Amino acid sequence: MSELFKALERAPLDTTESTARLLDAVAWNEAGLIPAIAQQHDSGEVLMMAWMNREALEETLRSGRVCYWSRSRGKLWRKGETSGQQQHLKAAALDCDGDTLLLQVEQTGPACHTGRRHCFYVTLDADQARIASEPLIDPDALYAKGKA
Repeated sequence: MSELFKALERAPLDTTESTARLLDAVAWNEAGLIPAIAQQHDSGEVLMMAWMNREALEETLRSGRVCYWSRSRGKLWRKGETSGQQQHLKAAALDCDGDTLLLQVEQTGPACHTGRRHCFYVTLDADQARIASEPLIDPDALYAKGKA
């Protein structure tokens, strides 16, 4: 943990720090990424987890439209650029160690590429896994919108 995050552990309410200095202290992984959990701001529903690099996080904070780093594409991924199902930032917070980000968002439609509201639809117990939700939109129809 960085010295800055250690110092913030005992900081009084309403202490401020520059965002740039805080991002310098973030515990980016070896690929320069941090996990970002997207949560629906009004219901608390956890929608998805994706990765952000510093550029994606700075763009998100600046524009209010959530942008991630796509590891498979090797480029910035603006949520909804192909499906139309955007996320608009309501609030962002780093955890106490500076190694995980929580994004409070306004999600339009499904958050998951499978057409489901959220990505956590495979439930597990000791003996079996179960699909716990239906797609809201057929994935083929969801991504056909971006090809028109």
